[in-house]
Amino acid sequence: MYPASAFPSATNRAGGATGQTVGGRHGCYSPPMGTVRIEHVALWTDDLDRLASFYARYFDARIGDAYRNDAKGFESRFVEFHEAGARLELMRSTRLRPVVLASGAQRMGLTHLALTVGREADVDALTARLRSDGYEVLDGPRRTGDGYYESVVLDPDGNRLELSAAR
Repeated sequence: MYPASAFPSATNRAGGATGQTVGGRHGCYSPPMGTVRIEHVALWTDDLDRLASFYARYFDARIGDAYRNDAKGFESRFVEFHEAGARLELMRSTRLRPVVLASGAQRMGLTHLALTVGREADVDALTARLRSDGYEVLDGPRRTGDGYYESVVLDPDGNRLELSAAR
């Protein structure tokens, strides 16, 4: 929760207040919404098909239809992880030149995607399969200090993926 002072002029599109200050813990701001969930995470790529195929092949993701906006030099497609309903938007631009970092680089901001793949044996098997297919495994499988069983691998664009067992 955030203090109400963090939202001094919070209004909705119709001009009304978006939430209310509630009593209790430090007079926190309480936005009027249901359960919050991440709808999708977007990744820039130079090769939509390569990255979409990776997530389909190794994570059984469904590849959505391509979207193209020639006026903006933009194209994208979603990949959806069936049971979880989580999605990645894979995007490519002919106008923008997103900063390219070294493969697997640690940086401020979004630094990895964590994907639960089942049991510990599933983490082991998928990590071995990715390694065998030539993808870089940075760490693990191992048990972390905070109790996760995971490995860290890179996708074809060098994005860090934490593959973890369900907790």
